[in-house]
Amino acid sequence: MTYFSRFAFAAFAALFTAGAAGAQDAAAPAGLSIELNEIASSEKGCKLTFVASSALALSKVSFEFVLFDQKGLVERMAVLDFRDLPAGKTKVRQFDLPGTKCEAVKSLLINDAPTCVGAGVDKGACMTGLKTGSKSAVELKG
Repeated sequence: MTYFSRFAFAAFAALFTAGAAGAQDAAAPAGLSIELNEIASSEKGCKLTFVASSALALSKVSFEFVLFDQKGLVERMAVLDFRDLPAGKTKVRQFDLPGTKCEAVKSLLINDAPTCVGAGVDKGACMTGLKTGSKSAVELKG
């Protein structure tokens, strides 16, 4: 292999490695993940249990949820305060919805994030790239 060939190969390998590293960075998870883990009747009404994780360091975050009934009609709207969500940590948050019957809830929608606060975090970052899921019979959409 000539000097030029070795140089060209080394330059190509460096570009390929940099491109692969960039692709890995692009695939890295960003934003928030909210999972509806359980929905169960409580003394007050209906208790929602969420598992949340964040790639962002959030000192305060809240979400506006829309609850849909079995007919797909809006049953109610509620803002739930998830408090802090440190980057790279998983948190469980529970909320009681007084006067709501769990059997009546077909699905939930995260409509907005009225509070999204963290060092260097834009207000819209909590809804950008939001991933939702559910382990219960009730669907969670974002």
